[in-house]
Amino acid sequence: MIYLYCSDRFSGYDFGPHHPLRPIRLTLTYGLMEDYGLLDGDDVRVVEPPLASEEDLLSVHTPEYLEAVRSERPNPLFGLGIGDNPVFSGIYDASRLVAGGSIDAAKRIVEENCSAFNFAGGLHHAMPARASGFCVFNDPALAIRVLRRRFDRILYVDIDAHHGDGVQEIFYQDPNVLTISIHESGNYLFPGTGFIDELGEGPGLGYSVNVPMPPNSGDMAYELAFEEIVPPLFEMFRPEAVVAQLGADAHYADPLTDLKMTLSGYERLVSRIKELADLHAEGRILALGGGGYNLKVVPLAWAVALQIMKGQPVLEYLPPFWAELFRNEIGGAPLCLPDAGLEMDDETRKKIAEDLDRTLGGLKALLSEIHDT
Repeated sequence: MIYLYCSDRFSGYDFGPHHPLRPIRLTLTYGLMEDYGLLDGDDVRVVEPPLASEEDLLSVHTPEYLEAVRSERPNPLFGLGIGDNPVFSGIYDASRLVAGGSIDAAKRIVEENCSAFNFAGGLHHAMPARASGFCVFNDPALAIRVLRRRFDRILYVDIDAHHGDGVQEIFYQDPNVLTISIHESGNYLFPGTGFIDELGEGPGLGYSVNVPMPPNSGDMAYELAFEEIVPPLFEMFRPEAVVAQLGADAHYADPLTDLKMTLSGYERLVSRIKELADLHAEGRILALGGGGYNLKVVPLAWAVALQIMKGQPVLEYLPPFWAELFRNEIGGAPLCLPDAGLEMDDETRKKIAEDLDRTLGGLKALLSEIHDT
């Protein structure tokens, strides 16, 4: 059984009409899933998320921060009302709803050994006492806290273009939570972190793993990095449950990033995560959304993710209504699979390969020294 978390009330998580995190992307995602027929049958159950309780939120966030969010007033000390995180009316309950979906999904996995998908979640930048990068409450970390009530080892894997800095920070000293983030290098992209020497501290040393990718990496480099690092870590760590942040902003059409992946490459990464979770964690996987700022790419990417979770072949076409909508309302030719991506000249390809080779070599040497593997 896959529990799919969705609600019209998710649209309340809205930073304003000019903000890149537009809630309509969630509406489009659910509608496309529905028209693909992915919600038919008995293998997917759509769930209305509950509001996260204060008790659950306090497992990650401080009481002072909760009070600051509840007040709905700008407060630079807590990252509220500055930069990417404007305060809006209803921000506390809207944020509780997104977090509540991931928390409830984790509780179902604890109770039923199932899988779940909260595509409104994946808000991986929020810190215990600070909003950051469009993220108010860190729902991946909140879900991991719930999973830890039953499972000893949780593996968090993040393929969003941005480093999963909040999740890393929260579990930086915890050897029971292995965090893996593959992202565009912090030398070029927010939040400016996620380098190979960020390996954890104290008992958590070696359980924080980052693969910073050079700009313009494309599918081959991204998949090489994944295969070199992620499967061996699954084998070493032997997770009992997996939390996967499936941000879609590494795509070449995303307006905020420069990783140049295709939907086909994204499909292969999500498929590998599912395979590894099936092999090592008995299929217990909590999938979360995350970044993605192109309104054609995001619904397709997360519909693809649900198809993979269902074990279905990925459809290579758009339903007629959606093909017309993407063409006329959003503009441009509709994206679908296979996705050809962008051309890359030989000099760029060589530079990316050299950069990635240095990164992977350095990371594997550091991990080998710590884990003696």
